[in-house]
Amino acid sequence: MRVKIRVFARLRDIVGTPTLVCSVPPGATIKTVWEGLVADHPALADYERSISCAHNAAFARMTTPVAEGDEVAFLPPVSGG
Repeated sequence: MRVKIRVFARLRDIVGTPTLVCSVPPGATIKTVWEGLVADHPALADYERSISCAHNAAFARMTTPVAEGDEVAFLPPVSGG
């Protein structure tokens, strides 16, 4: 299955692009997508405990299943005033 990945802020800087497409096996979850992304970009591992994720534009958990053509987004913590 192919899913679109979007990354923001510092995560985008590490990956080098705001969007990419990856292949995942049937039965994959957002966690599967994240693990594949970290395998390609090990510096992302430091952010695992603090990121938020979204599935098709709605906040989701890492255990959320993904399907062909879905969009998964990873967002680092945001601060500001």
